[in-house]
Amino acid sequence: MTVVDSGRKVQPVQPVQPVRRVRTRHRPGPAPAPRVTDALTVLAGLGLGLAVALAFWGESLSALHAPGGWVTLAARLAALVGTYSMLVMVVLMSRIPWIERSVGQDRLVQWHRRIGGWPIVLIAAHIVLVTWGYAQASSVGFLKQFWTLVIHYPDIPEAIAAFVLLLTAGASSARIARQRLKYETWWRVHLCMYLALGLAFFHQIRIGVMFLTSPVTRWIWIAITLTAVASIVSFRFVLPLWRNLRHQLRVDSVRKVAPDTYSVIVSGRKLTRLAVSGGQFFQWRFLAPGLWWHAHPYSLSALPRPPHMRVTVKGLGDQSRAVARLKPGTRVFIEGPYGTFTRHRLTSHRVVLIGAGVGVTPIRALLEELPTSSQVTVIVRAQTPEHVVHGREFADLVEQRKGQYVELCGPRKKVRLDERTLRSIVGNLHDADVFVCGPSDFTDDVVATATLLGARRERLHFESFSF
Repeated sequence: MTVVDSGRKVQPVQPVQPVRRVRTRHRPGPAPAPRVTDALTVLAGLGLGLAVALAFWGESLSALHAPGGWVTLAARLAALVGTYSMLVMVVLMSRIPWIERSVGQDRLVQWHRRIGGWPIVLIAAHIVLVTWGYAQASSVGFLKQFWTLVIHYPDIPEAIAAFVLLLTAGASSARIARQRLKYETWWRVHLCMYLALGLAFFHQIRIGVMFLTSPVTRWIWIAITLTAVASIVSFRFVLPLWRNLRHQLRVDSVRKVAPDTYSVIVSGRKLTRLAVSGGQFFQWRFLAPGLWWHAHPYSLSALPRPPHMRVTVKGLGDQSRAVARLKPGTRVFIEGPYGTFTRHRLTSHRVVLIGAGVGVTPIRALLEELPTSSQVTVIVRAQTPEHVVHGREFADLVEQRKGQYVELCGPRKKVRLDERTLRSIVGNLHDADVFVCGPSDFTDDVVATATLLGARRERLHFESFSF
């Protein structure tokens, strides 16, 4: 084991005492299921095509050539595609296990953000186009027609409220907003998406011309919406509730492991049945005052040792700081496991694990589950040796594998994990799987540096703690 201090000198460190290993039955997480993900992707594409077709269903040439006909058709098309995009966004984050295991949370969030702007644009276009089309049909001005819709048409005020909620959620997802908002605030704002979908659905079904004139169209759209709702209810509520009733998790103890960093050990029933891989995370909800109403994503910092599991948390937000005050016996509610930062991504026997701050926790659990034949190098970045999380455990696990363990401690400007430093530790990376976890800027820098050292894109695996 070596430590690189602020003077960039490599100093030998006395070997640590081995951590006592307890032999317990651990059920590993299942492998990814890409074929299921591909099938669901095709199904989503077919649903989009059906949504477009519904806009043209039952239209006649005479109706289209009437005043405002083509504009009103465009308004309906924008509404259906925009609402369908909202449903896809929500389903992407509904925690469907097969998608989570195959795609990973990072990519799902990226897809969610890429789609996110389209519902706003399309619903805004719908509002403008439907007002314009109705104004042409009634031979009145745009503003007068808009006022008529708001005052005299049922469900229009609710639809406008849904659009405002959509705008609010979209604004909170902008990069500059995410950098300023607390996770708790961002999470509360995004709950409004469910309300927005409900208001939009009833507005469409009750006054949408295509639904009023065609029962087939109405029932097809209801089926599409109910399918999305069923996935949300099943995987965000029913499955987690069933798992938590089975495992009955409670806080066993809380231990300080580094400055402002605490390990929470929870105990539960039948944890041998909980399939989880090292490197995965859960959504944790601690049923204590001020904490019970929202969940946070934390990775396991060790493989489960039934009847115990461990998560390690750094005090960065309101909930994470409150974790230090949790009392033994507090009920814990989890959703998961999620993530693809696991041994299933391995393609080589040579493995390089790089983490910073509390981002080392999934690496700690992943290291424990790597094949015994793996040639392992672990690099941990921290401000000081005291800030290294679970350093003793890392040293013991790497020593048992006869691998290499390096701590880089000191200010970033003085102790850099740049190309020269990384090359001096690992050399060329063309034949290695590289796992990186930490803050977004750290991860981006390390991935770019590893690429310069020959790491292949398909062998670069990373997760960033961001929302």
